[in-house]
Amino acid sequence: MMYYGFDWTYILVMIGALLCIFASSHVTSTYNRYARTRSACGMTGAQVAQEILRRNGVSDVTVQHVAGNLTDHYNPATQTVNLSDSVYGSTSVAAVAVAAHECGHVMQHETGYVPLSIRTALVPIANFGSNAGIWIVMLGFLMGLSDKIVTLGILLFSLGVLFQVVTLPVEFNASRRALSMLDSYGILSSDEVGKSREVLTAAALTYVASAASSVLSLLRLIFLNNRRRSD
Repeated sequence: MMYYGFDWTYILVMIGALLCIFASSHVTSTYNRYARTRSACGMTGAQVAQEILRRNGVSDVTVQHVAGNLTDHYNPATQTVNLSDSVYGSTSVAAVAVAAHECGHVMQHETGYVPLSIRTALVPIANFGSNAGIWIVMLGFLMGLSDKIVTLGILLFSLGVLFQVVTLPVEFNASRRALSMLDSYGILSSDEVGKSREVLTAAALTYVASAASSVLSLLRLIFLNNRRRSD
């Protein structure tokens, strides 16, 4: 139902946007706090990543620097751990945590972690689905296309949502692996591991917020399509 021209489903979009803004702000403030805290080991993010890989006998993955802030990622296609400006050469607790997290993804790949394999397989269809799906739905609504075409668009869009949801266990598991390795290898003290947990938990919340926002957007499309059918 609409009141004075306002579509109530916009509330879903607003909630998703607020969740993402909060998560982004929280991870930035948490990271910045511990980016000023030097780790007792004095190792840079790059050195920590290299040490973790060495201890696990991983010799075919290289650690390299990439431009940007918090653009850190593991690329299984090129077998590289890519660390950003604020992580690669930094000795902070935050940098060590992020570097270890990316190595957590390496270990997922090495051990055949199923959710990671599923996420990797979903990448091409999720990218296509999320982009093409929303355009099909919008054109369907604007041009009055058949329900089947709009439903197809919603199904394609849902592939992108599925990717976001599958990403959650992958990220949480990588963080658990990272914290365990930092602790068991003696790279960080127990107090520093606790600080690293704060950094990685804040980062994980951004994925939770993104997934929640995507789910809310999908629900909005479904609501709009159902209302369209009933009109």
